[in-house]
Amino acid sequence: MASVGVVMGSDSDFAVMEEAVKILRQFAVSYEVKVSSAHRTLKRTIQWVEDFERRGGRIIIAGAGMAAHLPGVIAGATTLPVIGVPIKSGALDGVDALYAIVQMPPGIPVATVGINGARNAALLAVEMLALQDQNLKEALQKFRQDMAEQVEAKDKALQAKLES
Repeated sequence: MASVGVVMGSDSDFAVMEEAVKILRQFAVSYEVKVSSAHRTLKRTIQWVEDFERRGGRIIIAGAGMAAHLPGVIAGATTLPVIGVPIKSGALDGVDALYAIVQMPPGIPVATVGINGARNAALLAVEMLALQDQNLKEALQKFRQDMAEQVEAKDKALQAKLES
């Protein structure tokens, strides 16, 4: 059973949402990916959410652009945590999607990351799962340590370049 569902309103969103898939793979977190629209396939979307929850899914990452109703529709259909990813698109370059996702009505929260922030959405999902999985927690700690070491190495290389 997949722990994380990654859903998007259009296959064109996969270019962004693939970053979430890469992180989930890196941490060996089970996932499934779905294209389902809040507007064009509403019943199918709700059926998928209900089925995902029934099969033991734990977190949903939902990416959407423009009106960006998908994360909110999903949140309204489940009590599972939903992480919304605003997709950069349309005349407002994703700002409309950001506002639509982050401004949920009281009682139906959607955790929201930055525009095109699928990578952070997956990391947030991994953090949530790590609350009950020590191995995943340790993998996250190593991931962060590796990032810190990369920054330190880049600084060291820059300092050496400036000294020469």
